[in-house]
Amino acid sequence: MKVFIEPIGRLINEFSKLPGVGAKTAQRFAYKIINMSDAEASGFAEAILNAKKKVKYCKICGNFSEEDVCDVCKNRSAEVICVVKEPKDVIAIEKLNEFNGVYHVLHGTISPLDGVGPDDINIKGLLSRINDGGVKEVIMATNTDVEGEATAMYISGLLKPLGIKVTRIAHGIPIGTDLEYADEVSLARAFVERKIL
Repeated sequence: MKVFIEPIGRLINEFSKLPGVGAKTAQRFAYKIINMSDAEASGFAEAILNAKKKVKYCKICGNFSEEDVCDVCKNRSAEVICVVKEPKDVIAIEKLNEFNGVYHVLHGTISPLDGVGPDDINIKGLLSRINDGGVKEVIMATNTDVEGEATAMYISGLLKPLGIKVTRIAHGIPIGTDLEYADEVSLARAFVERKIL
């Protein structure tokens, strides 16, 4: 006997594909959708499709944008570039109102155990930006886990011979914590107390 009828089972299956969503949470999400009005469900579905259609990556930094170039790249000096793993890390730093430079999103970190090497993330884009000139400092703000540290050291090794100042956010953030989960005080302190690699 099936536990769920096909439409509910399919909805639960789709929700369970989201990161951090287990079977019970997926089931609660599915029941919530089923109990929505047609207008609410339609609005929810439209928001998903609209985001998929309109959100793209900035061709300069790799952050989310509705246009080819994001507002940060359009309106800020590119003398200081803050390198992060994912677009959600940009949001975490922007909430601080401490950083006035631009970003570079790697879309991952080096992780040999997972088969992710330097060519699999956006390091070439960073080097291209630096070769264009005008960059004085690169702040490595990758997570403080093993992969984030390895990525920071690898990029530092590439940039130091180019005469670029490379700094690392200070470890006011507990080891192994993703930036999006760090409290704002710790993240702000880590950012202000960054150090040269």
